[in-house]
Amino acid sequence: MSQVAHTSSDEMIAYGKGKRMPLSLYKLRHSLAHVMAQAVTELFPDAKPTIGPPVENGFYYDFHVPKPFTPEDLARIEARMREIVNKHVDFVRREVSESEARELFKANPFKLELIDGLVQGVADDMGDKPTDAGQATVGDARPAASVISVYTHDTFTDLCRGPHVSNTREINPDAFKLAQSSGAYWRGDERRPMLQRIYGLAFYTPEELQQYLHTQEEARKRDHRKLGAELEIFLFDDEVGPGLPLWQPNGGILIEQLEALAKKMEEEAGYERVKTPHVTKEDLFLRSGHLPYYAESMYPPMTLEDGQKYYLKPMNCPFHHKIYAAKPRSYRDLPLRLAEYGTCYRYEQSGELFGLMRVRSMQMNDAHIYCTEEQFESEFLGVVNLYLKYFRIFGIEKYVMRLSLHSDEGLGKKYVDNKPLWLKTEDMVRRAMRDGNVPFYEAEDEAAFYGPKIDVQIFSAIGREFTLATNQVDFAVPPRFNLTYTDKDGQEKTPLCLHRAPLGTHERFIGFLIEHFAGAFPLWLAPIQAMLIPIADRHLDYCRNVERQLRACGIRARVDDGPDRMQNKIRKAQSMKIPYMLIVGDKEAQADAVAVRLRTGEDLKAMPVGQFIARARQLIESYALTL
Repeated sequence: MSQVAHTSSDEMIAYGKGKRMPLSLYKLRHSLAHVMAQAVTELFPDAKPTIGPPVENGFYYDFHVPKPFTPEDLARIEARMREIVNKHVDFVRREVSESEARELFKANPFKLELIDGLVQGVADDMGDKPTDAGQATVGDARPAASVISVYTHDTFTDLCRGPHVSNTREINPDAFKLAQSSGAYWRGDERRPMLQRIYGLAFYTPEELQQYLHTQEEARKRDHRKLGAELEIFLFDDEVGPGLPLWQPNGGILIEQLEALAKKMEEEAGYERVKTPHVTKEDLFLRSGHLPYYAESMYPPMTLEDGQKYYLKPMNCPFHHKIYAAKPRSYRDLPLRLAEYGTCYRYEQSGELFGLMRVRSMQMNDAHIYCTEEQFESEFLGVVNLYLKYFRIFGIEKYVMRLSLHSDEGLGKKYVDNKPLWLKTEDMVRRAMRDGNVPFYEAEDEAAFYGPKIDVQIFSAIGREFTLATNQVDFAVPPRFNLTYTDKDGQEKTPLCLHRAPLGTHERFIGFLIEHFAGAFPLWLAPIQAMLIPIADRHLDYCRNVERQLRACGIRARVDDGPDRMQNKIRKAQSMKIPYMLIVGDKEAQADAVAVRLRTGEDLKAMPVGQFIARARQLIESYALTL
């Protein structure tokens, strides 16, 4: 199993939400965004460039233009970009005064607005990064907001803080490609002008570009939205509402199998299971402190006859705190591990919803661990080790763990205002991860409002990245609920609380698994493990008898008793990615056997029913060896 870790020798630059890339790659992509802006303004003189940042796998630039770009336009722009790159022109930075900047960009109201932001001291208003991305930094360097700088290459000058390559000879002209164009509102505000965004892909080498394009094509085939519908796992319905998945029987089986696995592992780890309501008074979230921080992500309250407001729960933790506080606790009771597969509801913006990855109703593999400071490290690493067990079970070979820290600027706004406790708990997490030899990297300004956390990114079989889980330290909320325990000396103390969700939510994790396995789930997880296919109707009774035997042995089997011919039934079962097709004719019925085919098309020939059951049970139970 491989891991992605940050070392102090890496020169990385932050971009986006908690993301980083090598500085040299950032410069390359950033420079291509400027090259694209030059090409566009040359080919479309009415175009007004706005912002153009590097992003994961490439770059984009937003333009205000009279009409959308066509595929033919993109081909022309890309060709002109290669001509510019092959001229081997320098990127030259210079600082300018406010008046000089306004003169340079007087014909572009979007750039003038960015200059206004710089003059007012808005540090992220240079216009060379995504509006939701956070300040790009190398190490701890942050440019002063009062500095206005421009970069010039060839005939094009842009408002920009950089950095860039020194010369376009550092860019391989065969290692970038324009991917698509789409609409985007200025500053992400639907009340502002609609712009046209051109996305580009950029890598060090042509081979990396081709590998990425191949991966993207494979990802389209594995898209969980497409496969989820074809394999009858989940669906969405307009009358139910966006972001509210309906789980079909196959999806229900996936959920049950994952929940059974989680319950087994959590029971062995000493967790106790609880259940909590879907709705509660607003007082609970005011006390926890969630409302001021999460109000925009919560559904609007319901006001009852007595004037009391009730909220659908967006998280389980305040309920678990109430269970902890239901009776006096001693140090002998700790650690206390309370687990729940609770359904939560969050009001994601409609434009942010995406299949199972961003939904409004989610079933969370949640738990809260209450412990002493002395128990913290072992409990924290216990959660991390639980992650690693899951990785082995699901064949996840590549993952990243990020220590998400607070920022001083966010204290009292985005984060609880207690810097000493922030520094203390961040160091506790850092020390635990190092003592456990678990690779990680650090990201500022990505913590939860109540404490630092480890965020886990995993990569599918084709290298696609997914956000999976989190392991959070909470030093702020337990005192709000007066959570205490009596220590060995009879003194009353406040426990630490760990929030953890190793499998994240059913929704996101099943979306990942669909793409990871391309819908061909391992036998233990497959919704239908064996499909019995009669050659003729006279074989149906025998098929149903075998079905009863298989189900009695814990094998999920069905009989295809439809009107289709045998070959069509086989193709249908293969398209549904069912692991085994058991074909039955006169010979099999007389010999108490089944003819076994795999979903890959491999023919295992006929075997006695008992032999097949033994084979299937061995494979179903083999996943337990990785626990």
